[in-house]
Amino acid sequence: MRSRITSLLPGEVFGQPGTQIPVQFGVKYNSSVGIELNQLLFDGSYIVGLQASKTYKELSVRNSTRTRIETVVAVTKAYYSALVSTEQLGLIDANLSQLTKSLNDTEALFKNGFAEKIDVDRLQVLKNNLETERENVTRLLVVNVDMLKFQMGMPIQANLELTDKISDVRSESVQIQVIDSSAYRNRIEYSLLETQRKLDELDFKRYKSQFLPTLKGFASANKSFQSNDFSDLYSRNFPTSVIGLTFSWNLINGGQRIYQMRNAKLAIMKTDNNLFNLKNGIAQEISVNQKMYANSLRSVENQERNLGLAREILRVTRIKYEQGVGSSLEVTTAETSLKEAQNNYINALYDLLINKVNLQQATGQINY
Repeated sequence: MRSRITSLLPGEVFGQPGTQIPVQFGVKYNSSVGIELNQLLFDGSYIVGLQASKTYKELSVRNSTRTRIETVVAVTKAYYSALVSTEQLGLIDANLSQLTKSLNDTEALFKNGFAEKIDVDRLQVLKNNLETERENVTRLLVVNVDMLKFQMGMPIQANLELTDKISDVRSESVQIQVIDSSAYRNRIEYSLLETQRKLDELDFKRYKSQFLPTLKGFASANKSFQSNDFSDLYSRNFPTSVIGLTFSWNLINGGQRIYQMRNAKLAIMKTDNNLFNLKNGIAQEISVNQKMYANSLRSVENQERNLGLAREILRVTRIKYEQGVGSSLEVTTAETSLKEAQNNYINALYDLLINKVNLQQATGQINY
């Protein structure tokens, strides 16, 4: 609401030359109320932007999936390391128990004159070495469990007990077969690159859409109130309404849009090349990990047989020694062979479990 504006007119208009006459135009009081609407009817860049928002959401989801997969792989490998260390510690304890018994028996024979001091010394050296190895493996187990806690986001001070046995994990084998030619599509890395290509295409469309016009619609409705008497201001009104379209088309841009489209097209070609290279790289990775896993399976089977043979040799050697038909050197050699067989078995078992995870990751079979 506002009052009338006073203006000055030359006095000649009213027959009073040389003066200025104050006059007021319009009514004393006026007021207005209205509403205005604007609607975008067509804009190529806006449409592309809507498509891009969905694609960026897809990219975010796939990035999150990749993070989860990487976390699962890291936790699984740390878990397998802890399980292998636990298995190794169990083998050492069993071996140490048998060796301690042999040492005690040999000491008794020595006291009774049925064994030599060197026989006792040989077994004592083996026992000392095995105790040292046990201390090392115990510390390694603590390190592996702490690493597992770290990968899982647990406090290092928290208590964590491993309930699975290595035999349970070993039974979960991976099928080694001819991989389907489209297996690369199971990899999150390939899906991420495909999403990036969608974004590159949308970028190209965005620049291309700038050649199209923009169309907007608008509408407005107003009511004006005028009166020289304030109390009578809203007794009558003067409505007005407008509806229309706004059409704009930027035809001249100095070649910038063409340059931008050319760069966007190059980005698409670059991503296509990356997809091709990644596809070949995944195929190579799958082939290598299949062979490594197959080799690990055979190696574990061989080392298990060797471990069984080493135990049997030690058992027979001890019986012969106790019956006086074998030497302490044979027992010591058998003990050393068993220890070596145990270490070889543990190393082969660790390689098998890690290669299993690598094959699952290469073929996109990680459960997350």
